[in-house]
Amino acid sequence: MTKLSGAQILIECWKKEGVEVVFGYPGAATVEIHHHLEESPIRFVLCRHEQAAVHAADGYARSTGRPGVVLVTSGPGATNTVTGLAGANMDSVPVVVFSGQVARMLIGNDAFQEVDIVGMTRPATKHNYLVLSTGELAQTVKEAFYVAVSGRPGSVLVDLPKDVIGGEADFEYPRKVALRAYRPHLTPHPRQIMKAAKLLVSAERPVVLAGGGVISSGASEELVGLAEALEIPVTTTLMGLGGFPGSHRLCLGMPGMHGLYRANMALQNADLILAVGARFDDRVTGALPGFAKQAAIVHIDVDTTSIHKILDVDIPLVADARQALMALTAEIGAAPGIDAAARGAWLGRIAAWHARAPLSYSQDPEGPLLPQFVIEALYRRTQGKAVICTEVGQHQMWAAQFYHCERPRQFISSGGLGVMGFGLPAAIGAQVASPTATVIDVAGDGSILMNVQELATVFQESLPVKVAVLNNGSLGMVRQWQDLFYGKRYAATILSDSPDFVKLAEAFGIRGFTASTPGDAESIIGQALSHPGPALMEFRVSPTELVFPMVPAGKAIDEMILARPGDPGDGPEPPDGGAADPEERGPDTDALPEDGGDS
Repeated sequence: MTKLSGAQILIECWKKEGVEVVFGYPGAATVEIHHHLEESPIRFVLCRHEQAAVHAADGYARSTGRPGVVLVTSGPGATNTVTGLAGANMDSVPVVVFSGQVARMLIGNDAFQEVDIVGMTRPATKHNYLVLSTGELAQTVKEAFYVAVSGRPGSVLVDLPKDVIGGEADFEYPRKVALRAYRPHLTPHPRQIMKAAKLLVSAERPVVLAGGGVISSGASEELVGLAEALEIPVTTTLMGLGGFPGSHRLCLGMPGMHGLYRANMALQNADLILAVGARFDDRVTGALPGFAKQAAIVHIDVDTTSIHKILDVDIPLVADARQALMALTAEIGAAPGIDAAARGAWLGRIAAWHARAPLSYSQDPEGPLLPQFVIEALYRRTQGKAVICTEVGQHQMWAAQFYHCERPRQFISSGGLGVMGFGLPAAIGAQVASPTATVIDVAGDGSILMNVQELATVFQESLPVKVAVLNNGSLGMVRQWQDLFYGKRYAATILSDSPDFVKLAEAFGIRGFTASTPGDAESIIGQALSHPGPALMEFRVSPTELVFPMVPAGKAIDEMILARPGDPGDGPEPPDGGAADPEERGPDTDALPEDGGDS
């Protein structure tokens, strides 16, 4: 058997795992790997910061469903990955980071660029490894990829001492992995399926809460089939956007802190919630004592620790989301026998909530440019087919509200960790994954600057990424809280000295456009989208525009603020919509819009 160096073994392992692209940044501890990587068919994307490299791998993984791979050096190269590892892990994204490390004999001696990255990342990853011999490298890599993609996906770190990379060993790649302490449970229990099916059929006011698990398990078609068979309306979390078509007549949109009025009211008034691949995040539930007090809860999740973690559920189903939905559909059968009158009344009630408080804004053709108008203009010009990546802030919520995603893996955003600076490198990963797709990073003027150096990566890799910067001259989401709850004292949130974004883009060799009116916005969107290369669009939007609805901290999700205090329709809204109960309007299923639009 031919002996290979650790660097060669690592690359052979990547090839066996089907790795086509690696994101990262080189250093002395990984130089030998790069030396051999040049001879392989694997593409290396040189990012300009290690955090951005992990976000790019994250975007690649979310776009493809395959693990994103990162290679960084020791010391600061490794520590710079922690934010990306934590973000991917919280959002259940399979990312595997390989970090260089000092030679084994130097570990613990405070050697140059030595850090205990394994210790640092234990709470930020699904699992991690320190490889102690060249001979165990192949087995470790096999396990790392298996752990990253199986069960609830997540991030994994593999730390590679320099002498392990430089050592030699016989290479034989394991065919399978068997870990006694880690055995994901994928198949639903038949008795639990029977119980859940009975509840679904007998419920009068059911709602589906679909999360990112629907997308990662490939369960979108099964979810649509079940919802249509039982006429159940569906809400999708931020991570679940696209898991159920945004234009579907049963789609209620996103619930939670900045969720749609009808989505929040439906959850609060449901008698049954079927949660699929969602973990009841605090941004979705609001104040737990006030969440869905009338509802029985069926919770499908592949991660045992996610069930009963936030709230008690009536029927737990530990299983892969797709397998569970298939089993539910088979148990219910072709003739479910639901109460059609009760279901019609429920959909009519939801339609009335939508009529009462749809998402809305008023764009004066001669007035300040509104961010909602920009998102809708992007939606129209792309016909809803673009891959949307976002940074984090107000623009993220407007994108979630006004860009209606029709398919899985179309909306890529940092949810659990809420990482500013995520969108641009994630768009790089998404574009690498889909070279001919229209990929747009929706950004804010604060967030874009956190990883703006990746415009150099965009240019170097000739990626036609489009960046849409909603420039409101502030850190908008924090400013919104100051506006509503802190007496309009805008401490540390005004960005009065932002760079000229057009000149900044041009400095990186990228076309830049700017607009401050609705007409100009439409024009530059057309120009940027028709440009064959990368482009940055700066939209100088109104600094006073706020994201509504909004659930204040400590409130239940039916206690929404619907407009700025003093404006027509301001809140918070009393539970169940106040005195004029929507049920008084009668069932009106036709009022549910065909396109799922809310503006």
